[in-house]
Amino acid sequence: MTREEKSQVIEELTAQLADNTNIYLTDISGLDAATTSNLRRACFKSNIKLAVVKNTLLEKAMEASDKEFGELPSTLKGNTSVMYSETGNAPAKVIKEFRKKSEKPLLKGAFIEESIYIGDDLLETLVDIKSREELIGEIVTILQSPAKNVISALKSSGGTIAGIVKTLSEREG
Repeated sequence: MTREEKSQVIEELTAQLADNTNIYLTDISGLDAATTSNLRRACFKSNIKLAVVKNTLLEKAMEASDKEFGELPSTLKGNTSVMYSETGNAPAKVIKEFRKKSEKPLLKGAFIEESIYIGDDLLETLVDIKSREELIGEIVTILQSPAKNVISALKSSGGTIAGIVKTLSEREG
């Protein structure tokens, strides 16, 4: 690989790092072609981009990036693949599901919404992280509950203040 080609790869990796808020570093070494193909298919179905990268080029892209990757560059040893995803827990779920049949991929580390996770032992933690959409849904549900209670109290009480108070007090008790 020429110096110009390396420079171009570093630029592309830096752009990928900038464009993605959820980045997983994994080790898929030792997977045969069919298993790797199955992993790529599982990633594609979950809207995850999987790329095998050279550690030195990824490290230089991390240095060139505006993001703070903390200890993540220290995980760049051996074979490294990068998973990019819009959903924070999607790669963790794919890895967990895939490891029911295979020992790999191993999680080296992850950068999720500016938080850094190092080590395969954190896979379960990452699976349990709620996506942005899930959190928004929970907040909307929480906000809707009081309004629904007031509306149903208004309907069942006949619309009088005394009836509303009575209905609400019966529900709380």
